[in-house]
Amino acid sequence: MSEPEEGRGQHGGVAARSGGTRRLLAEVRDAVSIRTFLLIVGVLLLQLGFILSYVGAFHAPSPHRLPVRVVGPQGAAERMADRLDSLPEEPLRASAAPGESAARTELTEGGTAAVLVLRPAEQRDRLLVATAGGSAKASAIEEVLRRVQASRQRGLVVDDVVPVQEGDSRGLTGFYLVVGWTVGGYLVASLLGVSRGARPANPSRAVIRLVAVLVYAIVSGVGGAAVVGPLLGALTGHLLELWWLGALLVLAAATVTMALQVLFGVLGIGLTVLLFVVLGNPSAGGAYAPELLPGFWRAISAALPNGAGTEAVRNIVYFGAHGITVDVLVIAAYALGGAVVALVGSVVRGRRASAVGDGGAVRPA
Repeated sequence: MSEPEEGRGQHGGVAARSGGTRRLLAEVRDAVSIRTFLLIVGVLLLQLGFILSYVGAFHAPSPHRLPVRVVGPQGAAERMADRLDSLPEEPLRASAAPGESAARTELTEGGTAAVLVLRPAEQRDRLLVATAGGSAKASAIEEVLRRVQASRQRGLVVDDVVPVQEGDSRGLTGFYLVVGWTVGGYLVASLLGVSRGARPANPSRAVIRLVAVLVYAIVSGVGGAAVVGPLLGALTGHLLELWWLGALLVLAAATVTMALQVLFGVLGIGLTVLLFVVLGNPSAGGAYAPELLPGFWRAISAALPNGAGTEAVRNIVYFGAHGITVDVLVIAAYALGGAVVALVGSVVRGRRASAVGDGGAVRPA
C-alpha cells in the first residue's frame, strides 16, 4: 500500500471510532435523560436517608423523661420523686401519687409508664410496670431504678401489671400491623397513579380514585384486624375497633400519596416513602418507645400516622382505649387533608389545562 493510501486508511479508522463514540454518547443521553439522572440521584438520597434515619433512631436508645408515679408515706414519695427528677440526663419524669390504687389505675389506663411503691418497713421497694406499653420502655425504667436502689442499698421487686397477650411477643404486633396498613395504603394509591397517570385527568377521576381507595381501606382494615386476631391470635378481642382504626390509617396513607402525586407527579411516590417509611417507621415506637429515641424522632412520632397508629393500637388492645382521641384525630387529619389537597389540586390543574387550551386555540375572525 502506498503512503497516501495508508494515511487515508488511518484517517478513516479514526473517523469511524469517533463516529462510534458519538453514537454511544447519543445513546447514553437518550437512555439517561437529565430527568432520569435526577430521579436516580433522588433514589440515592432516599436510600441514604433510610439508612441515616433507622440507624440514627436505633443505634443508641436511651430513656428521656419517662413518666413514673411514686407512692409512699407522706413526704417520702415527694422526696423520692424529686430525686428521680434530678437524675443526670433526665431519664425519668417522676411525680408523687395520692395512693397506690390511684397510681395503679393510671398505669392500667396508659397514663404513666410505671409506679414505684416505697415500702420503708421492708428491704425492697416495688416497681409496677406495663410491658404492654413497650417492653424496652419497662426495661429502661427498671434499669434506672435498680441503679438508684443500689445507691440507697435497697432492693427492687418488679410486677408486670399489664403484660402483653400470649401471642404478642414483646408487644410488637401492633407496630407491624400499622406498618402493613400504611404500606397497603400508599401502594394502592401509587398503583393507581402508575397505571392511570400520577395525576388524575380531571376532578371526576380524582373522586373516583378516592372512592376506590376508601373501599380498599375498609377491606384492608378488616383484613389486617382479622389476621392478627382470629387468624393468628396475636391481638384478640378487639376486631371491630382495630378494623375501623386500620381503615382510617390505610385511607390516610392512600390520600396523602394521592395528594403528593397530584402536586409533584411521580416524585410524589418518593416523598410518600420519605414520610411513611424513612421518617414514620423508625419514629413510630415499635422496637423502642418514642421516649427512648433521639430528640428528632421523639418529636415527630406522635405527629405522623405511623406513631399515632401504633400508640392507638396499643391503647385499644391493652389500656381500654384510653387516650386514643388525639391519635385518631391525627390520622383523620392526614386522611381528610390528603383528600382535600388531591381534589383541589385536580381542580386547579384542570383549570390551568383549560386556560392553556383556550389560549392556544385559533379564534375565528
